This record gives sequence, structure tokens and C-alpha cells, in this order.
Amino acid sequence: MGHAEAVPVAARATPGSGRLPVHLGIIMDGNRRWAERRGLPCSLGHKAGAEAARRTVEAVAKAGIPWLTLFAFSSENWARPAEEVRDLTALMRLYLRTEVPNLVKNGVRLRVIGEKDRFGAETAEAIAEAEAATAGGTRLNLNLAVSYGARAEIAAAARAVAAKVAAGILKPEQVDEALLAAHLATAGMPDPDLIIRTSGEQRLSNFLLWQAAYAEFLFLEVLWPDFGPEHLGLALDAFGRRERRYGLRAG
Repeated sequence: MGHAEAVPVAARATPGSGRLPVHLGIIMDGNRRWAERRGLPCSLGHKAGAEAARRTVEAVAKAGIPWLTLFAFSSENWARPAEEVRDLTALMRLYLRTEVPNLVKNGVRLRVIGEKDRFGAETAEAIAEAEAATAGGTRLNLNLAVSYGARAEIAAAARAVAAKVAAGILKPEQVDEALLAAHLATAGMPDPDLIIRTSGEQRLSNFLLWQAAYAEFLFLEVLWPDFGPEHLGLALDAFGRRERRYGLRAG
């Protein structure tokens, strides 16, 4: 897998090569801790996290990165307290409905991956409306991963392929990496070449496991609600200095 590096917030970025990732993935972590440190309810931490997401989408589009995937709600998050799940769901619906005009204005195409139907009919409808309204965006492809888990995604792809084999549509020897990838939620999208996780945690937490095979990783100490363009710049600078060999030996 790619090189992992913990980067302190206080580190100063130095001029890099200027090379940018084609697809940036971000595990947005730290909303609850941000709220707890301020004596605030979790709901306000998630609201601040939504503001950070808005800033980040704008900064990524401005930087000229064509693909961005934000990990907003994992399949494991359903185990959180019911009140927090309700707050997160309501915030997501609000974001989808209020942010769409801004996404359209800025040429951002939104796709939502994960178990969308699990949030109920109202949220599923809001997702469908947002995806349709932004379908013409060409400046930035934004993926929002909600109720998403990479293992479940891979298992679903395997079931779909197995069903085609059982039906005689495919032969077992036709099943390869490309075929399985074509049945993932990210089919047709480039794999992420940089994944950032905030809050100091250093793990993928079931995020894009298949797609991250050759991704570079950066782990930042900053809590997600405090993430801003300066942190993105630091991460992009560090990525630009990486030598990417995709498993090949250096020349």
C-alpha cells in the first residue's frame, strides 16, 4: 500500500513539485471531540464539520483536483446513540437541500455512495434530487460516502459477479480485478491517489479498501471542524514530494 505519514498541524509546508492528486479521499474525523473540548453538544460539532466540508469542496475545486470523496457516515456509525444518528441524518438532508445551488454554481457534480436507502424515503429523495440537479457539473466530481463500508461494498460486488456466473452470463475465468472493480460503487471513477484522515487517528476505518491499493496516506492532527485550506495546502505539498512507483522499483 502507499506510504503513510503523520503530519503535525504545526508543520510548515515547503514548495513541492506542484503535482496534484487526480482523486482525493478524506476521512472527516473529529467532530465529536471538537464539540466535547468546547463543552458543546455533538450536534454542533457535526454542524461545524459540515462547514468544514463546504470549505474543503471549494478549496479542492479551486486547486483543480477533479475528484473528491468525503467519508461522511460509515456503516458502523449506526451503532452511535440514536439522537446523534438523527442529528447527523437531519444535517445531511439540510446540507443536500441548501448546498445544491452552490454546487451547481461552482460546477460540482455530486454522487452519493453507500446504503442510501437505509436513511429512509425522505433522505433518499433528497439525495436523488441533489444528484440530478448537479449532474451537469464538470469542474469537480464530489462523492459523499454515507452508510458506507468497504467490506460490504466488496461483498456486494462479489455477489453480483457470482450471480452472473451462476446465470451463465459470465464464465469463472472471466472474473478478474477489472470486472470486480466494475461492480463497485466507484465503477468508472479513478482510484484515489491521496487519502487524508484528520484527528490524529491512523487507520482507514473501512474506507475505500479496494480502491486505496496504491494510495498515499496523510494523517493530520487537526480535528475535522478546524480543517481549512491551509491544511489542504500542506497535504497537497507533501503529496507533491512523494515518489509514486506503484510497486515498481526505483530507477
